[in-house]
Amino acid sequence: MSARPETPMLDRVTVPADLKQLSDAELTQLAHELRSETVSAVSETGGHLGAGLGVVELTVALHAIFDTPRDKIIWDVGHQCYPHKILTGRRDRIRTLRTKGGLSGFTKRSESVYDPFGAAHSSTSISAALGFAVARDLGGQCEGGLGDAIAVIGDGSISAGMAYEAMNNAGHLNKRLFVVLNDNEMSIAPPVGAMSAYLSRLYAGDPFQELKSAAKGAVSLLPEPFREGAKRAKEMLKGMAVGGTLFEELGFSYIGPIDGHDMEQLLPVLRTLHQRATGPVLLHILTKKGKGYAPAENARDKGHATAKFDVLTGKQVKAPSNAPSYTSVFGKTLVEEAARDDKICAVTAAMPDGTGLNLFAERYPSRCFDVAIAEQHGVTFCAALAAGGMKPFCTMYSTFLQRGYDQVVHDVAIQRMPVRFAIDRAGLVGADGATHAGSFDIAYLANLPGMVVMAAADEAELVHMVATAAAHDDGPIAFRYPRGEGVGVDLPERGTPLEIGKGRMIQEGKRVALLSFGTRLEEVRKAAETLAAKGITPTIADARFAKPLDEAMILDLAANHEALITIEEGAIGGFGSHVAQMLAENAVFDNGLKFRSMVLPDIFIDQASPSDMYDVAAMNAEQIEAKVLDTLGVSRIGSKSA
Repeated sequence: MSARPETPMLDRVTVPADLKQLSDAELTQLAHELRSETVSAVSETGGHLGAGLGVVELTVALHAIFDTPRDKIIWDVGHQCYPHKILTGRRDRIRTLRTKGGLSGFTKRSESVYDPFGAAHSSTSISAALGFAVARDLGGQCEGGLGDAIAVIGDGSISAGMAYEAMNNAGHLNKRLFVVLNDNEMSIAPPVGAMSAYLSRLYAGDPFQELKSAAKGAVSLLPEPFREGAKRAKEMLKGMAVGGTLFEELGFSYIGPIDGHDMEQLLPVLRTLHQRATGPVLLHILTKKGKGYAPAENARDKGHATAKFDVLTGKQVKAPSNAPSYTSVFGKTLVEEAARDDKICAVTAAMPDGTGLNLFAERYPSRCFDVAIAEQHGVTFCAALAAGGMKPFCTMYSTFLQRGYDQVVHDVAIQRMPVRFAIDRAGLVGADGATHAGSFDIAYLANLPGMVVMAAADEAELVHMVATAAAHDDGPIAFRYPRGEGVGVDLPERGTPLEIGKGRMIQEGKRVALLSFGTRLEEVRKAAETLAAKGITPTIADARFAKPLDEAMILDLAANHEALITIEEGAIGGFGSHVAQMLAENAVFDNGLKFRSMVLPDIFIDQASPSDMYDVAAMNAEQIEAKVLDTLGVSRIGSKSA
């Protein structure tokens, strides 16, 4: 690993209060060192690099001018918070980012008083800032005290409706609060839509040059030297129907745009706002994602998320892959299906690369839609595409699909729209921790009338499930698959639609049946191998469907075994609950069947490797073996054969 950077100024800072002693020139030097320290730390841990590098100067300026933790800085989305963590007493642990027992990759209330609000999904910061501002004015109390509230929101995050709902409410209540719009022209994917175009117009050509020289915006708030230029710029912008018009209509004083990497602009403008603001203020800053680190600046995603890397070259250190990822298998299979059916289209919410749809977008750009960070809109958009005779694949991470749940119920399920939900990042995902885990989709989808819910046990099964979804026109259908590599099975030339509600037998055995739903099947097989050495040969079945269940197969397993154990990568209330309900309805428990259900525990599991997280969940092969022995009443210590 490269040598750590020299950071004499940063070494003087342990908490933000230390910044109050520094001159503006020293704060500029501090920002330079903070950027180097951030790059160095992430090179050792991997993580979200580009967003943090874009807000280094802003982080220093906010902590120098405001009084944290009394003043609440809310980072949206939390990817931006690494420099903030370094300045707020966590520098000594920054090289534990996103690892077991280490710092979270997002803001986290339980980690520090300087993290007033957890943010791992986007577009929540303005609502939270308004909540803190109202709590302050109503005499509320919390750790660190209550002062100003500052929401730092990215241009990608502000595309979501929730940000506007909050701004509309904030403008109406007219509370003093600050929104910093961090406009780096780039969310994870290039930001899409009219909002992005609007922000681009704000600083296209001459108006931006005028604004930049005038230092911007809400005239009454600015010191005398700024006012004349600001007036001139504002009048010019009014004639063009751009500038802060939209934000001012929502009740915000608009200032900007200013250069978010120029401390000579940032510091005086923030000081003025801090001293004089009475109501809600929006400060629009322009930044570069990955700023100051060439490999990130030059990367297509500006270093959004990286593995460990070499600081000098930016070259990422990735373990060689033995099998294709589930995401890439999905992406390639969908492209092949779309080649055969021109009604297939794909919708994602700001994650074309993360969901494998980048391949689809290249081949069929007119049939691929990135709706930005707007899952609710994305789901309803898919429902109407389906109503219009198309075959939409609504492709979202499990954790993000949660945001569109009302639309899944009302606009898709009630109307029996044949929307195909491709649910990536199912189960536990590793370094992103609890906020990005796909724990709940089995439970929240399988309870909906008419919904078909599938889970792929391996990458070959995923190919068949894409084909199944493409062929299914009788209502909504969902299939889930995890992050990471497949298990290395041979892939079929072409997917074959599965019979809806039909599972498959993997191996015949005696006494105990293991009924797996999803990719724990590999761990079930490993457990069966070690059980065989103890004289127990379990029957193994792959359910394939949580809804509708393969009732005939499951009832047969129940009738011919003394114990039945279900295994799924989801929370309580999912597949196992549906199996138990069906068995109860069929009076199976009246005959003494031993039934157990292995699900994710009723806790949020902190970041670690996926294997470590499944150890916490007690769902790896060793724990599956133990569950079998315990259920059958076989002592592990005595290791007696069954």
